Amino acid sequence: MANKNYYETLGVDKKASEADIKSAYRKLAKMYHPDLHPNDEAAAAKFKEINEAYEVLSDQQKRAAYDYELDHPNARTSGGFSGAGFGGGFSGFGGFGDIFSDIFSGFGGGTSARAADTQGEDITKEIVLSFLDAAKGCTKEIRYTRNEPCSACGGTGAKNGTAYKTCDKCKGSGQVRYTQDTLFGRTIRMAACDECGGTGKKITEPCPECRGKGYVRRETTVTLNIPAGADTNSYIRKKGYGQASAQGGAPGDLIVIFRVEPHKIFKRKDKDLYVELPISFRTAALGGKVRVPGIDETFEYLIPDGTQSGTTFCVRGKGLKTRTGTGNMYLTVTVEVPTKLSREQKRAVEQMDSGMDIRQTSKMRAFRDNMQAMYGVDPYQN
Repeated sequence: MANKNYYETLGVDKKASEADIKSAYRKLAKMYHPDLHPNDEAAAAKFKEINEAYEVLSDQQKRAAYDYELDHPNARTSGGFSGAGFGGGFSGFGGFGDIFSDIFSGFGGGTSARAADTQGEDITKEIVLSFLDAAKGCTKEIRYTRNEPCSACGGTGAKNGTAYKTCDKCKGSGQVRYTQDTLFGRTIRMAACDECGGTGKKITEPCPECRGKGYVRRETTVTLNIPAGADTNSYIRKKGYGQASAQGGAPGDLIVIFRVEPHKIFKRKDKDLYVELPISFRTAALGGKVRVPGIDETFEYLIPDGTQSGTTFCVRGKGLKTRTGTGNMYLTVTVEVPTKLSREQKRAVEQMDSGMDIRQTSKMRAFRDNMQAMYGVDPYQN
């Protein structure tokens, strides 16, 4: 999905506000609406593209997920998991009725799709994952309430799924034709039949189980197999686990977006891990082995002698293992200076310092030379 730049489609910046996005959408939708371009396939395709872009960017959670995939083009994986895109496409143009009614009130509003072909709405849920669960992958159950297709009538709303007749007004097509004179001239528009709701059928005897709605309200439990490397705003889409269609169309999807908790030790950027590693002055000066945390287990790392505070070491292959590869770990050393010393420890430090030659310290030596050149003083002489 990230191969389509929805911001470019609407002609807005990635940091555009909701108001800017809505304004750009209204302008373009009015420009390319099918009522103004009858039998123009190019305009119809552009109109569909504009609606698809707005459906994503006008929804806060979908926009966050899309932005993630846009910034991480290699994050898409197989098996229903994606870095952030909404694999499988979007269902119709639901949610635009208020905008269309404002722009095209003279045309009667609405789209020409049959209601029976309308997919049910998607359901978006958010779950919180611990850092390690997201890193290693895990299995989670999510419970939620949704409209499920009625099993008694097959989602038709009619008793036994057969208690209906062909609509007299639309003759079973689900659509009626309207002709209207407007400022733009005479327009011909196809709209959903108001007698049958666009289904092409009228129920003669409602289903007693769902009372003619075609769906029932039930609690659903879904098991999610979350792959290793899930990140905040990545998600899983479960096809057909959204809301049932009120007119017997396909159910919508369940979109589960992840929010990963921060970790006390690890920080993450894509597949790479970052660790701030405190070490003693002795280890920094003389070198030595330290035990470093990993995702699955700890490991030893050799700190070379003369290591300066702030030095970063790259440990290859110790980052996150994902479907797109394994990252690295970056260790940034912090030399810890004791805050409380005994008298003996202080004497030992003073004795060591008195025996040190400034030529052994490149940064101190350079700083001293610059101070002497500028001010004629040695900052380390008391």
